[in-house]
Amino acid sequence: MNIKHVLNISIFSCLLALNACSNSEKKEQPNVVIILTDDQGWGDIASHGNPDIETPVLDGMAKSGAWFERFFVSPVCAPTRASLLTGRDHLRTGTQWVTYGLENMRSEEVTFGEVFKKAGYETSMFGKWHNGSHYPMDPKGQGFDTFFGFKKGHFNNYFDSELEYNGEPVETEGYITDVLTDSALSFIEQNKNTPFLTYIPYNAPHSPFQVPDRYFDKYKAKGLSDKNASVYGMVENIDDNIGRILKKLDDLDLTKNTIVIFMTDNGPNGGDRYNGEMKGWKAKVDEGGVRVPLFIRWPGKIESGTVVEELTAHIDFLPSIADLAGIKLPDSLNLDGRSFAPLIFEQDAKWPDRFLYTHQSRWDSLEQFPASVRNNRYRLVRYGDNWELYDMQMDPFQRKDISTSEPGIVDSLSAAYGSWFEEVTQNLKGRNPIPVGYDESPDVTLPAVESYFSDEIEFFGKSGWSNDWLTNWNSTESKIWWEMDVVKSGEFEVSLDYTLQNGDENVLVQVNSDSQKVSKVITQPFDPDFEPSPDRVERGEVYEKEWARLNLGTMHLTNGIQKISLQSLTIPGEESIEVKSLNLSRIN
Repeated sequence: MNIKHVLNISIFSCLLALNACSNSEKKEQPNVVIILTDDQGWGDIASHGNPDIETPVLDGMAKSGAWFERFFVSPVCAPTRASLLTGRDHLRTGTQWVTYGLENMRSEEVTFGEVFKKAGYETSMFGKWHNGSHYPMDPKGQGFDTFFGFKKGHFNNYFDSELEYNGEPVETEGYITDVLTDSALSFIEQNKNTPFLTYIPYNAPHSPFQVPDRYFDKYKAKGLSDKNASVYGMVENIDDNIGRILKKLDDLDLTKNTIVIFMTDNGPNGGDRYNGEMKGWKAKVDEGGVRVPLFIRWPGKIESGTVVEELTAHIDFLPSIADLAGIKLPDSLNLDGRSFAPLIFEQDAKWPDRFLYTHQSRWDSLEQFPASVRNNRYRLVRYGDNWELYDMQMDPFQRKDISTSEPGIVDSLSAAYGSWFEEVTQNLKGRNPIPVGYDESPDVTLPAVESYFSDEIEFFGKSGWSNDWLTNWNSTESKIWWEMDVVKSGEFEVSLDYTLQNGDENVLVQVNSDSQKVSKVITQPFDPDFEPSPDRVERGEVYEKEWARLNLGTMHLTNGIQKISLQSLTIPGEESIEVKSLNLSRIN
């Protein structure tokens, strides 16, 4: 053995020792596991009084740690996630709604992924993002070292799904909630000796309502509708998977050093199931649309049976988990929330009353209403022309509107809401241009749901949810276009994902940028059937199908904000193509 080799071994041994010391020191920092479910309401848990559902793991979490009685979020998915991630009102972050690009959160926003990563944590995410599909608004750009899941607002099929792992497509086998949990367990195993934060935003029980037979059959046997049997089956499957996570922490001796958090993102996706008699459900600004469960377990730190009765909200989440982990946040974050950690640990913690504001967009318009204001005693609600006022202490189910007898309270709360709305929307510009040209993301998809288009063109599914596409293109005068922000000039290969019906072939399509154009004739029809889908209930979203990809050529794109458009110069048949996306791939 030569001296150089001996020195290398010695240095390697020292590095291992230093790393062990470093890991030992870092292990004083608690691990954090954040579990978020999609469209599971406050009432979709047995311990909240639901007589039909079985959730033994969640019931155990509620009793073994802190159980939050009044935790509030936004009425729909993306706004809640933006506030959870940043500690700020979602309208400040650029997140307005759930599709058309209005779900995108500005990349300058600081997330709990970035906060914990800077503090030395390994960070990961497994599941649904829904705050921007494009780098740097996506999980990798917002502080998560590992990302496995999908970025859009919902997923089409929950069995054998094609997901994304750090930018690459991955074919999976099995039910999506089980698959996501498997990956989270692998991450925990691999990082058992270093502090980690893992964010697991499951997409169940959001539609489409797909669930393994054994769960569905169990709840159908109780006499429930197909939809509710699906939802409760999906929730019980989540409960089983949370049990797997807790067992893995036990097996690795990590339980006492790991904070486990469970919550949901809005009220139930429908008003036909148990929700504690509260008024409202998903997309409603009443209590039942925005009050959700929050359980936090940290054995040895948080006393079993802790109940937090004060009003807390999603904007409190980032400052709270940073506080629990001992991470000091910079004042520059300009948070709207505050840490609720004192409510967990202190008998007489000070928690001054405040207003919690709720706004719900209607489609892509930025109207001031629907809206709601909540404090310890009152909830002020408005959908149409008039405000309604409820005394939540005397009337928690919102059965008696007292607005006419308490006009002074209505005036006070509505004025506060008006000031808040004006403030949080002052820099809200609607849709932001899609970023193109980042080295970290050489391939960029411009999806149909983030496009602009001529009047007669429409979404196939009418609503334009995340996986929709454009159809009814029957005029050569019509156009589809996207706003881009090219951050770095370069050569890009341009391709198109499309279908074309039999008899409509020989369509000439052309893509135009500010200075260049590429075109091609589509000579072959491509009109596949929808893929089989094991839905228990007819879905409201579009079904999945295969798309043809046509390479159109290369274009040089210069840096700056600009428009790229798609036009059909000839339409020999009844219609032109159906458009799923335009795709740009940087060359070299």
